[in-house]
Amino acid sequence: MTPFEVEVQGETVAIPSRIYNEEPGADLERPLAGSQHVISHCLYSRHHDGWVRQRHLEQIVASGEPWVVPFVVQLAGEYVLEILEAIGRGLPGLAVPGSAQRRLYGEFIARNPAFFARTERRVVSYWSCYYRWKYGAFETYPGCLLLEAFRAAVVEHVGAQWRLHSTFGLCCDHGFDEPRS
Repeated sequence: MTPFEVEVQGETVAIPSRIYNEEPGADLERPLAGSQHVISHCLYSRHHDGWVRQRHLEQIVASGEPWVVPFVVQLAGEYVLEILEAIGRGLPGLAVPGSAQRRLYGEFIARNPAFFARTERRVVSYWSCYYRWKYGAFETYPGCLLLEAFRAAVVEHVGAQWRLHSTFGLCCDHGFDEPRS
């Protein structure tokens, strides 16, 4: 699989779609310095096994490093419900106007609108395919709640409404633009 590219503070970052390496053992992780350890967790958040992705996500989700954000947002557009819930728990500041987390995610999304649009469409698609039976109303699905929080962050960052990119009427009663065909 080919990597996907995003912009982080003016730099292009290529992120692997999936990795298939075995996880390093605890003896190999100990010698890593702080940033190296976070980078390792970011890379393993792209692992082919959802349990591995979740374990590594839980180590990075609360990070204030701008280059961690695309790894977290990418996981919000995937199908594992427990990962969506872990993101929600790990980003409490996303709901707080003016918080560091909200600024960080708002800036990233503003710089990467196509990436976020794809994430929105994936969230809707996975809900429809796998979770509609459990969450009859999309607005109650953890992925929708994350999208609302991300969208609020970017709206605060840019100071204007942010266009929806899915064909589903996402949370339109909250004052967001209707999707365009």
